[in-house]
Amino acid sequence: MKSIGFLGLGIMGKAMAANLIKAGFDVTVWNRNAAKCAELVALGARQGATPKDVAAHCDITFAMVSDPEAALALCQGPDGVAAGIGAGRGYVDMSTVDDITSKTIASLITHTGGRFLEAPVSGTKKPAEDGTLIILAAGDPSLYEDAKPAFEVMGKMSPYLGDVGQGANMKLVVNMMMGGMLSIFSEGLSLGQKAGLDGQQILDIIDAGAMSNPMFKGKGAMLLNENYTTSFPLKHMQKDMRLAVALGDQLDQPLPTAAIANEAFKQAIKAGFGEEDMAAVYKVIK
Repeated sequence: MKSIGFLGLGIMGKAMAANLIKAGFDVTVWNRNAAKCAELVALGARQGATPKDVAAHCDITFAMVSDPEAALALCQGPDGVAAGIGAGRGYVDMSTVDDITSKTIASLITHTGGRFLEAPVSGTKKPAEDGTLIILAAGDPSLYEDAKPAFEVMGKMSPYLGDVGQGANMKLVVNMMMGGMLSIFSEGLSLGQKAGLDGQQILDIIDAGAMSNPMFKGKGAMLLNENYTTSFPLKHMQKDMRLAVALGDQLDQPLPTAAIANEAFKQAIKAGFGEEDMAAVYKVIK
């Protein structure tokens, strides 16, 4: 069984790394705040000193960090992944970034002889804990095959999407739709309740018809109960909306609905709700 490195132990990464350890993989972990490693070391992981150290000693190193800047920072510099990866070893970046960042990281890794795969995920805290993420892989086909046993522990589906950049693009398309849906869902619930309709009845009627979907089911209860326990931080959803709108600019694709939804998420961040669940966009809409 291949040795696995895991960099980034936030809400998602911690759960994903824990599943790999429980499945019997030989896992070495690293996090910028080293204290976050303790729980995983207690489960049986080793703790790496730097991203370079982890990449130099593991067959495949996975990373899960918050944004393009953090993803690039992990790879660069004397203690970065690119400094340690060497020939033949693999690096799988599961962070949500734009295609340009992904291609930059791919170049850093492959120039040192390493293999690169981008593999952003669709899913939030609970799917990460349950091992039911959708993993959007693109890049080196041999690394995709080598990483598959780990993907099968972390996710329920891991399609191969082709060249580096296509995983990032698929993730932005999916999250852009999710953000837009959440925005109009919040508007509908707000409008209905202001018109005197019962919030739960609105949810029941939506759930019985063609618009029924797991997100409305899960987030509907959160909105009615004003419970914004974070499974996917609102600031990260706004970052994905921003990157999707930027991709639309690159490709001359009009995205009027996404652009307006992005403004609602920006308002929510300005109002101080960035660390709360993405459902907190409801607070600025209502």
